[in-house]
Amino acid sequence: MLVAFSVAPSGAGESDSVSEAVAEAVRVVRESGLPYETTAMFTTVEGEWDEVMDVVKRATEVVSARSPRTSLVVKADIRPGHTNQLQEKVQRVEEHLSGE
Repeated sequence: MLVAFSVAPSGAGESDSVSEAVAEAVRVVRESGLPYETTAMFTTVEGEWDEVMDVVKRATEVVSARSPRTSLVVKADIRPGHTNQLQEKVQRVEEHLSGE
């Protein structure tokens, strides 16, 4: 499965910048060892349900530890039996574009 998520501190009074808190969340993703990609808006992680959702939970917890309020957006592509979709989904689109 692929899970794209965005987690950030929210609310008044946070002492650190959003990017510092987001960096802590990305550190959790990196240390998980799962395939991932970070873009300007989301981090997408690939793996089995329990391991991916555990990463999302732990990333959210490190951000929540820095702020009285946390914003979390999650989108999942659940497709049993398929792996390496982080690259293959993009490759399929590129193949269509190359035929233009």
